[in-house]
Amino acid sequence: MFGRKNKNRISRSNNPNSRRYKLDMAAHLDGMPLKCVTERIDGIEEVVGKSGSITVRNGELLLFAGMDVVFRCDVLEMSAWELMSLDGAVITAPDKEHGGDVRTVTAHYTYWRRVD
Repeated sequence: MFGRKNKNRISRSNNPNSRRYKLDMAAHLDGMPLKCVTERIDGIEEVVGKSGSITVRNGELLLFAGMDVVFRCDVLEMSAWELMSLDGAVITAPDKEHGGDVRTVTAHYTYWRRVD
């Protein structure tokens, strides 16, 4: 009741599996510029794409690298969280660009961040 409100919180929901959390996280990531997108394959972190952005369009989260879509998933099917350093986000979901395989990618933000 008398506690301070933290305006820097991404979501009002604390349950990462809730619909509200996923929609709030997608809204937070929308428009974020990316330095690179990586994926851990067989214990090795591989760069999937460089220099892009995150976009939310028609209920889907898209990760662009250059002019290519490297990852595309439904917002309500994704599991996403930011890194502790706030320099990126980890996203796990079935990837529509690669036949629906469940992938975990890390989107690393550029050194400068978008002003909300």
